[in-house]
Amino acid sequence: MRLKSSIWVAAYLRRCQTEGVFGAVRRRGAEEAGAVFVKVSLLDGNAALYVPAPQTVYDDSRPVDRFFMPASSQPLPEGTVEERLSKEIRFDPDAWIVETEDRAGRHFLELART
Repeated sequence: MRLKSSIWVAAYLRRCQTEGVFGAVRRRGAEEAGAVFVKVSLLDGNAALYVPAPQTVYDDSRPVDRFFMPASSQPLPEGTVEERLSKEIRFDPDAWIVETEDRAGRHFLELART
């Protein structure tokens, strides 16, 4: 059974805080199972966006894991990331948006192996 989105987000923000990275919930989604999108602002006008990995990368023996994939190979202008997030919200109104700020681009996420 996968953790509720609200619990995962709280734990993720706690992890960021312990590493000295500011993070906040920008948009609260569905409590139980809303998709989580993580924006990492690099504080230079650019940002990295991490999106939920496809279900095919999950291991059935570890259902509590959440895996993410970068939306692009390089950081994008913040406006471009915001446009993508707006489209995601229109597609899935239950989605969460979490934003962190870190010049080094640290994200502390489990990335899917492709």
